Amino acid sequence: MRVWQMAVLAILQGITELFPISSLGHSVVVRTVLAWHIPKTSPDFLPFLVVLHVGTASALLIYFWRDWRDILVGLWRARGKPRNAEARLFWFLVVASIPAGLIGLAFEKRIKLLFANLLVAGAFLMVNGIVLLIGDRLKQRRPEHTLEHMTVGKALIIGVAQAFALIPGMSRSGVTVVAGLGKGFDYAAAARFSFLMATPIIGAAALLEVPKLFHIAGPVHIDAIFLSGVLAGLFAYGSVWVLMRYFRKQEVEALRPFGYYCLLLGASSLIWYFV
Repeated sequence: MRVWQMAVLAILQGITELFPISSLGHSVVVRTVLAWHIPKTSPDFLPFLVVLHVGTASALLIYFWRDWRDILVGLWRARGKPRNAEARLFWFLVVASIPAGLIGLAFEKRIKLLFANLLVAGAFLMVNGIVLLIGDRLKQRRPEHTLEHMTVGKALIIGVAQAFALIPGMSRSGVTVVAGLGKGFDYAAAARFSFLMATPIIGAAALLEVPKLFHIAGPVHIDAIFLSGVLAGLFAYGSVWVLMRYFRKQEVEALRPFGYYCLLLGASSLIWYFV
C-alpha cells in the first residue's frame, strides 16, 4: 500500500467505525470504486488493519476513561461481584461481548470471504439503513431507561446484535444502539453502552495480532503504519465526541440521517456493481 492510501483508509476507519454507517462496508466500497487492488497477502495489510483498530480502541479508552475508572474501582470494591452499579455494568459488558466473540471465532474464515465483496457490502449497507430507521421508530414507542435499568437479558440481546456487525455493511455501533433502543434505553444510554462494549472487543481483537507486527511488516512501512493508527485514533476520538453530544441533544429521529445515507450508499454500490 502507498502511504496516501493508508492515510485515506485510516481517516475512513476513524470516522466510520463509530458512526453507525459500517467501517467494513465503507472500506469495501472505497477500495472497489477506486480500484485499489490491495492483496490480503501483502505484508503490510494485516498489521495495518491491526494498528487502525488499536488506534480506534485507544480513542474510546481515552474518551471514556472516567467511566472505566469508575467501573474498575467499583469492581474492586465489590470484590468482583455485582454488588454495586459499576460492578454490574462491568459484568453486563462482559456478557454483551460474548456472542460476537464466539461467532467471530466459529465463522472467521467464512466471514473473511465477504470482506472484498461489493455486492454483499452494498446489500447490507441498505439493510443497515433500514435497521437504523426501524430504531428511530422503536425509540418513539418505548419508555426511556438509563443504564441503571440494564439486565443480563438486555445485555445479551445487545451482544447478539453486535455479532451482525461482522458482516460488511452492518454497523457495530448502529445495530447495538438500535438493540438498546429496542430494549427501552434512550439514545445517550444506548450509545454509551455501545461505545463502552466496543473498547474491549476492538482492543482484544487488535492486541491478539499486535505481536505479529514486527514479524510481518517491512521496516520501510512500520512508521507509516503506526502513523496511520494515530490518525485513525484522532478521527475516532472526534467521532465519539460529536456522536455523544449529538445523541444527548437529539430526542427523536437521531438515526434517520444515517439510515438514509446508508440506503443511498448501498443502492449506489449495487448500481456500480451491476452496471
